[in-house]
Amino acid sequence: MVAPLEQAFRDQWGRVLATLIGLLGDFDLAEEAAQEAFAIAARRWPVDGTPDNPGAWLIATGRNRAIDRIRRDRALAAKTRRLQAPEAAEVEMDDTTIFPDERLELLFTCCHPALATEAQVALTLRALGGLTTAEIARAFLVPEPTMAQRLVRAKRKIAAAGIPFRVPPAHLLPERLDAVLAIVYLIFNEGYSGRGHLAAEAIRLGRALAELMPDEPEAQGLLALMLLLDARREARFRGDDLVLLDDQDHTLWDATQIEDGRTVLDRALALHGHGPYVVQAAIASLHADRPRDWPQIAALYSELSRQTGSPVVELNRAVAVAEVEGPSAGLAIVDSIDLDDYRYLHSTRGEMLRQLGRTDEARDAYRRALDLVHDDAERRLLKRKLAELAG
Repeated sequence: MVAPLEQAFRDQWGRVLATLIGLLGDFDLAEEAAQEAFAIAARRWPVDGTPDNPGAWLIATGRNRAIDRIRRDRALAAKTRRLQAPEAAEVEMDDTTIFPDERLELLFTCCHPALATEAQVALTLRALGGLTTAEIARAFLVPEPTMAQRLVRAKRKIAAAGIPFRVPPAHLLPERLDAVLAIVYLIFNEGYSGRGHLAAEAIRLGRALAELMPDEPEAQGLLALMLLLDARREARFRGDDLVLLDDQDHTLWDATQIEDGRTVLDRALALHGHGPYVVQAAIASLHADRPRDWPQIAALYSELSRQTGSPVVELNRAVAVAEVEGPSAGLAIVDSIDLDDYRYLHSTRGEMLRQLGRTDEARDAYRRALDLVHDDAERRLLKRKLAELAG
């Protein structure tokens, strides 16, 4: 069972921080206030009990701590006037809303075009997703100090430029769409690796974006992609162990969610969508078929690789090509990809080498992947692969 405070952090971090940013107009001050509120909760809730409305309690506590700090610094007294709002304890947090406005405001604030796209994505992952700097750095395949500097610069730029905390007018939404979709997908991927609350958060956000921008095929495509992938979630783990797609129990897949994803994909295709998220959703839909149409999957990955130029996409194309033409053809593609610090490149290479009977090289590849892994379930999977080679 998840402890009440841990559950509150999963459910409420994005809401609490977004509300405090709206009240305070300052990212750093709001983040410190949110962290203080959770720290106070860690001390009080075990003694006093969990409040009936944890989110409102955290907002009230964070707001009051921020007011205390501002009042102590008389140079910032003008900011206190901005806080003359109804008591935060009275804030209504409607859990039935698809995606509360304050979090949309935070999302679009972070995605202001004055910020570089990578800074937009990183800042929102930190603010909305509650990811640590180290987790965001891993998502971007950069060192943690580099990511920390990006986050600091992004916050300073928002403050210096006076970027407003609000959802922009409808005619300005498309210019922020790429960054917004990238953020949502990164949050989903972090959740898909085992933190299910983040995946659910990303899907809620994706539904809201699809509703907010109904004529944007890529918004529909991303929602379809997340629904189709998330439909396999119950089958991806057996206990604490990760289960690869080919080994999953298909009866555990959510058939209703797969159909929902395909319905949304049809909507994207009806809008003449052919961008990266629509293509990925089409691939995910094909992966839900048995038998799978590997030539079509390989063709779609070729198109996706052409669109994105992404080495990660090229790695996925290699897997599909190996299914169609054999492991030697796939391995030739893998060996042309420059992603030495990417664990999945080495685990994929290890599998292809194993299929070719090149056991010693396969063992070295799996060991390299093991050196790079951060997730315990993936670590156990790689150790099982190594044990199978030894056997």
